[in-house]
Amino acid sequence: MISTLSSMIGLRTSAVLSALVLLTLALAFAATIGETSIPVKTVFDTIANHLWNAGHAVDPIDAGIIWNYRLSRAVVAASCGAALALSGAVLQALLRNSLADPYLLGISAGASTGAVSVAILGVGAGMLGLSLGAFIGSVVAFAFVALLSLQAGRGTGAIILAGIAGAQLFNAVTSFIVTKSASAEEARGIMFWLLGNLSGVRWPDAGLALPITLLGLIVCLWHARALDAFTFGRDSAASLGVPVRRVYVILIGVSALMTAVMVSIVGSIGFVGLVIPHAARLFVGTRHGLLLPLSAVIGALFLVGADVVSRVIVPGQVLPIGVITALIGAPSFALILCHGRVLR
Repeated sequence: MISTLSSMIGLRTSAVLSALVLLTLALAFAATIGETSIPVKTVFDTIANHLWNAGHAVDPIDAGIIWNYRLSRAVVAASCGAALALSGAVLQALLRNSLADPYLLGISAGASTGAVSVAILGVGAGMLGLSLGAFIGSVVAFAFVALLSLQAGRGTGAIILAGIAGAQLFNAVTSFIVTKSASAEEARGIMFWLLGNLSGVRWPDAGLALPITLLGLIVCLWHARALDAFTFGRDSAASLGVPVRRVYVILIGVSALMTAVMVSIVGSIGFVGLVIPHAARLFVGTRHGLLLPLSAVIGALFLVGADVVSRVIVPGQVLPIGVITALIGAPSFALILCHGRVLR
């Protein structure tokens, strides 16, 4: 019995470590892809030069492309994918619904409204940055969805329907603000950004996205056992000594923060938080001590891969990354809807 348990833990830990190795290779591979093809060795030489002053002979133009453009973009994509997947795994556990994710619950839409309000309307009189405005918008959106679901009923399906309604409402508010107050050039840029845009990200964006993702992962892992208890419902979690209200506030707040920061940097990207946790459960089951880190790694891999596809699928043109995630996520959503118990 003990040996079997140790073997299972070893296999699951190996899955997480293997995913980390794949992520490192994916980041390097992403830095080789673009209008100018660059060898993988040049990528690693450039990284070594910047981090450890290794002194490898690298063409300055190639080094600039790798370090200033492609690698920073890949790091932001990985951070965004990990944060959204983490948020989805946490929300699905707290709400006991496999359809819960920041996109369907309106958190992403609220974050978009908050960010656009700051950028276009100047809400906060310059005191609010995009990330803070997005965070406020995401919290307001989730509060609206929670209140609406309480009025509609206490079933876990009610909050999903309320989330869809809330997402449509806040998306409409965002479109109204852009249409009424933005110039034609601003409107074009914002609408492209709202579909998910990594074209303009640089290392300062990575310097915000990566720490927030790591902080979110640490907080979520700290509450992994509480999330396991929520598998049996709020009452059961409370009977096991879990401070239900405090855990709700902390984890939903962290999910909203991660979502808001990613939306403020790259726009609204759907389906990552919905699909990736289900994929991770196929490998490590439902224990959140392993599910959360693996979800983060697979989410990072998925979005780095989606970014690569967005750059090469149409020659000479970069598609919004949200288009790629939707093309993959929508069929996955349909499979979950048809074959999973999604509205219990």
